Amino acid sequence: MYDPRMRKLADLLVGYSTKVQPGERVLVDAYDVPAEMVTILVNRIVEAGGLPFVDVYQARVRRSIVMNATEEQMRVLGKRDLEFMKEMQCYIALRGGYNITEMSDIPEDRMKIFQEYWQRPVLDYRVDHTKWVVLRWPTPSMAQLAGMSTEQFEDFYFDVCTLDYAKMAEAEKPLKERMNRTDRVRLVGPLDTNLEFSIKDISAVQCDGDRNIPDGEVFTAPVRDSINGVIHFNAGTIYHGKPFDDIRLVFKDGKVVEATGSDTKALNDILDTDEGSRYIGEFSLGFNPYIKTAMRDILFDEKINGSIHLTPGRAYEEADNGNKSKIHWDMVLIQTEEYGGGEIYFDDELIRKNGRFIPDYLQGLNEENLV
Repeated sequence: MYDPRMRKLADLLVGYSTKVQPGERVLVDAYDVPAEMVTILVNRIVEAGGLPFVDVYQARVRRSIVMNATEEQMRVLGKRDLEFMKEMQCYIALRGGYNITEMSDIPEDRMKIFQEYWQRPVLDYRVDHTKWVVLRWPTPSMAQLAGMSTEQFEDFYFDVCTLDYAKMAEAEKPLKERMNRTDRVRLVGPLDTNLEFSIKDISAVQCDGDRNIPDGEVFTAPVRDSINGVIHFNAGTIYHGKPFDDIRLVFKDGKVVEATGSDTKALNDILDTDEGSRYIGEFSLGFNPYIKTAMRDILFDEKINGSIHLTPGRAYEEADNGNKSKIHWDMVLIQTEEYGGGEIYFDDELIRKNGRFIPDYLQGLNEENLV
């Protein structure tokens, strides 16, 4: 008998996140995910009248291909996958992972070829031209990173992934409106964080379960050359399988002019990918009430209650500040009391302090009003 939690999740992905319509072609990408969940999802797509297509991947096999493929092979693979993606109207990705650092030993030059010729063209088309949603799948390795037992983490996972996103969508509207009429943003945080920038005339975008699961953020982008100051991130991150901690960025007129961290050389190598990788493509506030700590999984960490994230690299089309890049690296700063606190100001109005929204019109986004 199928796990009813899986069915509830499939209902959310098909009925709410992608709103699959009769006749729509839906690509399901499943990475190290149990056949039971994929089967439930296929059946749910059929019930909605959609046409399911499924690609099944294993992370160890993907690593072997990227490690050994020639540039020509990656071009062919990218071309094949892009043409297939162009036939789809919807995209649902479930991404498990028995080892989150599976790709960590792939040389940087090979990762850049993989990105440029295979990964990035498909991703760019999918983001801009399909209805899509991406989520992780709970594994023992994720439970370990979260400091939980496997059973405890699975319970947490299904709670956070199937919360009432329609309720969250309503609560996000006042924040979106406030961001849309904001010029100046100031961030003050633990360590030496003190950063200022403008978001004037760049659209704010609600995220309430229609693109990522779990969800819970409103994002925009800074005016490209407006950022000045320092931000010191207190959540560890993974980029292409490599762990980074204690990242500190110094900005002058929008550009990262100094970057240090647990692996300063590798950090700067990534930020030197192209001209846009030292500029910021996204700024976001996170507020998922169930997510309290970092676990080096960005789909969870960027939604941490009381967090913000700032993103070196490519801007999204919906909130475009003109920054183009091959990278898009979300870096997370948690501003709750447990992580040292912090404040966010919009045009000198205190918006959030120590992870809690202050104005009356934003109270719906505080934890007790979302659970």
